[in-house]
Amino acid sequence: MLVSAAVCPHPPLLVPAVAGEAAPELDGLRAACDEAVQRLGEADVLVVVGGAPETRTYGPDAYATLQPYGLSWTVPDHPKDDAEALPLSLSIGRWLLHRQDADTDARYEAIAFDAPPEECLGLGRRLAESAERVALLVMGDGTACRSEKAPGYLDARAAPYDGAVARALGRADTAALADLDPDLSRELQVAGRAAWQVLAGAAGGDGFSAGLLADEAPYGVGYFVAAWSRPPYGC
Repeated sequence: MLVSAAVCPHPPLLVPAVAGEAAPELDGLRAACDEAVQRLGEADVLVVVGGAPETRTYGPDAYATLQPYGLSWTVPDHPKDDAEALPLSLSIGRWLLHRQDADTDARYEAIAFDAPPEECLGLGRRLAESAERVALLVMGDGTACRSEKAPGYLDARAAPYDGAVARALGRADTAALADLDPDLSRELQVAGRAAWQVLAGAAGGDGFSAGLLADEAPYGVGYFVAAWSRPPYGC
C-alpha cells in the first residue's frame, strides 16, 4: 500500500556542482526537494521511479552517476565492474536521497517516456502492492516549452499544461494525472508524464493529503515539487 510520495524534478542543474555559478538560482527548488524527501517518513519499501528510454527494474548493484554531465560524482564510489548506471532521472533521485543518507535500501524503477498510460498505471499498482507500506520518490520534469529560450522554444500550450499538473500534484488528483495525454506531452517535451501516471496508479482512488512545495520554470522548463501522505486511519 502506498503511504507517501515525493515528487521532484530531475535536471542535472539541480546539483550545485553541475550548475556552477548558476547554482543559487535553484536554491529554493533544492530546499523544496529536500523537504519533500524528508516528508516520506518510514516505509517498508522505498522506490525511486523516473522516466527513461525503456521500462525496466534496476538491480541492487546499479549505480548513480553524473559523469555524463561533467561531474565525477558516483554512488556508490566504486561500483562493481559489471554494474549498470542508472538513467538521469533515477541518478538525480539517488542524489536527493544521498543528501539525506536515505539511499541505502532504495529500489529503482524506470518507466519508458513513451509508455502508454495503462502501462504506467499498472506499474504503479504493482509497486503499491509490493509491501505493506510503500513510499515513492517520483522524478519528472514538466514541459520544456515555457519560453523562447526553452529547449523546445515557446509553445502557448505549455503553461496551461504545467498549470494542470501543478494543480493535480497539489491536490493529489490521481484522475487528472491519469488523464494526461501522451501525444501532447511528447509535443511539449514533458519528461515526467509517465512517472506521474505511475504515481497515480500507486495511489489509486484513495484520498491523500498533498502539498505543492514548488512550481517553477526558471529555464523555460516546468519543475514541480510535491509531497503526498496517506492520512492516519480513522482521520
